[in-house]
Parts: sequence; C-alpha cells; structure tokens
Amino acid sequence: MAKINPSFGKELKKYGAINFNACYNCGNCTAVCSLSTEDVSFPREMVRVSTLGLEDEIQSSLKPWECYYCGECSTHCPQEANPGELMMSLRRYLTAKYDWTGLSGLMYKSLPLTISAFVLSLIGVLYFAFSVNFDLEKMVHWGHLFEMIAIGTVGFVILLPNVARMWWLTILKPGTKVPFKKYVSSIGELIVHMFTQKRALGCDDNQLRWFEHFIMVIGYLSLLFTTVFLNWFSSEYLIVTLFGYLVSTIVFVVTFDFVLSRIKKKKQISKHSQPSDWFFVIWLFLMGLSAFMVRLFIDLDLLESNKWLYLVHLTVLVQWALIIVPFGKWTHFLYRSFAMYFAKLKA
Repeated sequence: MAKINPSFGKELKKYGAINFNACYNCGNCTAVCSLSTEDVSFPREMVRVSTLGLEDEIQSSLKPWECYYCGECSTHCPQEANPGELMMSLRRYLTAKYDWTGLSGLMYKSLPLTISAFVLSLIGVLYFAFSVNFDLEKMVHWGHLFEMIAIGTVGFVILLPNVARMWWLTILKPGTKVPFKKYVSSIGELIVHMFTQKRALGCDDNQLRWFEHFIMVIGYLSLLFTTVFLNWFSSEYLIVTLFGYLVSTIVFVVTFDFVLSRIKKKKQISKHSQPSDWFFVIWLFLMGLSAFMVRLFIDLDLLESNKWLYLVHLTVLVQWALIIVPFGKWTHFLYRSFAMYFAKLKA
C-alpha cells in the first residue's frame, strides 16, 4: 500500500519546486505536452504523486527523466504551478536518492555547503602548487595524472554504484522481470541517447536547444579525449593541437550561449535557474576557455611567465571533476541516458 506524505512538498521545495500545490488538475499541461499519450497523463501524473507525497512511486518512476523541459506546460498553466520546474526538481531529488554518498542532496539543498566545497578544492590546488614550488612542468604532469585518476575513481566509485541504485529502484524493487537477452539487445538505446539525447527532438520547440546540446556533448567528450588520452598540453603533433583548439572553442562558445540565455531569462527553462544550473554551465564554459588559453600560451611560449593561468585551469578542472561531475547537474546526462535504457527494458 502506498504511503501518503503531505509534508513531502516542503522537502521537494528545497530542490527548487515552485508552487506545484496550486495545480487544480485542469489538464492544460497534459494537453500541450508532446510526451502525453492515451495511456500516460504527462506531466499531470507526476504533479499528483508529488502533491500526495508518494515517494516510493516517485523513486521508481523514470518519467521525470523523459522530460526535456521545453517549458510548454509551465507556459500554459493558468495557476502558475510550474509543472516543468517540478519535473526539474524531481530530477534533482532523484539524483540525491541515487547517490550513495548523500552529498548530492546536501549540495542541492545548501548553497553554503557547495561554496565551501569549491573553496576547499581551491585551497587544495594552491597547497599542491606550493608543494611543488610552482614548477610548471610538475604542475602540468600531476594535473594530467589527476585528470586520468579522477575519471576512473569518480566513475567506478561513485557513478557506477549510483546507476546500480537507480536500477534497483526503477527495475528490481518494483518487481519488473527483464530477461538477460533484453538487457543486451536494448543496449543500443543507452548508447544512442547518451550521445544524441534524441528524445528531446520530440519537443515542438526544442530543435535548436537539442542541436546545441548535441554539439556540446560531442565537444565536451572530444575535449576530454584530447586532454586525457592525447595529452593535448604536452602534444607536439599539429593535428592534435588544432583539434584541441577546435573542440575547446566549441565548448566555450556553446556554453557561453547557455549562460547568456540564463541571464536573459527569456525562455521558461531559464526563469527559475538554481545554483546547480549556474555552476554547471559556468564551469563548463571555464573549462573550455581556460583549456584554450593554456594551450595558446604554450604555443606562444608565454605560459612559463604566466603560471597563474594554468593554476586557474587546474582549479576549474579539480572543481569540475570532484564536485560538479559526481554531485552536480552533470549527472543528469548520465541518469537520463540510463532512464531511456531502463524504459526500453520495461516496455
């Protein structure tokens, strides 16, 4: 039997939910949502379970991840209940529930704690720089080594167990029986969504935003590959250098547009940005910009006399790898991809 928890709304508001209790079930959001079908009342169903506080039902649901927040539901809501923002808040809430460390939830709900984490990571980078006497060669070497170790550690120690918890909550705990061969035959769904996020194309006004996200994902993964596996900062191959310039430019140009959009607040998705939204786009922008500038200073033979620039890049990298990737909005990219895969398994 489902347990109703009327006070759940207070908890959900800590994740950014706005006025969703004002919903009087008119159905406008369902009428305009491209995800609605004859069998699924979307997003009205999630508004209902959130109002009732049916936490088990929310935690077992994949529906919040199917929403790409085009904002149509919030725009057409006569009560200004912001169902689109509710779906965004549910994704933050679910991220916290998947995270075995509990840090995601704490950082989503506490801005001072998040800022403290950024400050501590900055202090750590400065301590490291002092320990090697600001030797540029050593800083670049250990920075590259950190990047490789961080990817493996965060992936296997934090993100993989979190995906396993997501699998438990959405597939195993509800009692869904899936043959092993379907796990294998449906793996393409995971790969396609991870690289293309193609579900967003179903939203009527999401085409440009989908294209920007697609370019950003490809650019980010390419920059990661270039800096980690091709060791861009130490590479002497022209093709690697030019490719690095290209992908870093793509990352900071696209993310600059995202930052600008959030500042202007013209679109529904940008009207109620939470700190986690800002941190994600700003730090991704800084990643691309600082990487571009470091390589440029290397090629101009100016980095040795401007070590501060590499320290800025290293600080951004450490904060990105240790805070934003495992505990921030970056995880939405991962969980959304697996949600589409799990939805395929449950179909």
